[in-house]
Amino acid sequence: MAISVRDVAREAGVSVGTVSNVLNRPEIVAPATVTRVLAVIERLDFVRNDAARQLRGGRSRSFGLVVLDARNPFFMDITHGAQSRALESGYTVLMGASDDSSNNEQRLLDLFEEQRVAGVLISPLQTDLSRLWKLRDSGTPVVMVDRGSGDRSFSSVSVDDVAGGRMAAQHLIDIGRRRIGFIGGPLEIEQVRHRLDGAQAAVSAVADATLEVFTARSLSVLEGRRIGFELAQLPSNQRPDAVFAANDLLALGILQAIMIDGTLRVPDDLALVGYDDIDFARSSIVPITSVRQPAVEIGRTAVELMLREAQAGDDAVHEQFVFAPKLVVRASTGIAPGATEQN
Repeated sequence: MAISVRDVAREAGVSVGTVSNVLNRPEIVAPATVTRVLAVIERLDFVRNDAARQLRGGRSRSFGLVVLDARNPFFMDITHGAQSRALESGYTVLMGASDDSSNNEQRLLDLFEEQRVAGVLISPLQTDLSRLWKLRDSGTPVVMVDRGSGDRSFSSVSVDDVAGGRMAAQHLIDIGRRRIGFIGGPLEIEQVRHRLDGAQAAVSAVADATLEVFTARSLSVLEGRRIGFELAQLPSNQRPDAVFAANDLLALGILQAIMIDGTLRVPDDLALVGYDDIDFARSSIVPITSVRQPAVEIGRTAVELMLREAQAGDDAVHEQFVFAPKLVVRASTGIAPGATEQN
């Protein structure tokens, strides 16, 4: 039978309220009483029911995290960073993936609200943020992750994806490529659109450079492989001589298709740049040049902003934290095997 607070109070010869104060506000209890109660707690092996205590207080000590794709190592690294920072402050993180589905996103938000989480961290799929407004109006703080809050109505942690897209395309131009293909989608995802905007800006500044968009149905390896096979079958005068993929999973799929088909070589016939710099990009058979996002730091910073929001309550100032991307050059755009990466 589980030991209760009443059992501890009876054994220590104090009231239930005193035991509660020892557990939650020991500074207001006489030191001798604290020592006596803690000794009883240890002897009885008492474990308090935090779930019930938190629900009585109105909120759990968990944050809900909604990511676009749990299969993408980038979002797993964000989750790792968020969880590590949350644990430091006595919270945990409950993660769910929308899988690029608006319906899934809504269901997750509903579930987190029902569970009375202390706050919601979200990489939103939709441009309509009315559900997030409703959530915050009900008393649940919201922080946007891997996406900026354009009107500064929410705290957010993001990466400058326009700069990242420009950086990727400029690198391809600098190594002499002129027919650049952008592969990404769905274009409803703001991060994908911003990466495309950056690439278009770089290409438009060079008179003989062109950019062709190949819309992906998802940001997955299989979708990258499908498009990669299509590229391999195009006549040489219609095929891009370089590809900028909106994430590393697409880039990996493209590389797999090129290797399986066998008619093209990377980077000789097709230079390839990805985005996120996940571990698989570095360790693929042809290491992939990628635009690095500091995923773990994004997760940690998002929780830090959430803690500030929760503490400030209605007086919260919505902070916007933007990381700068970094290009990491590897063999897929011409670095020889064994050469030092450019960080």
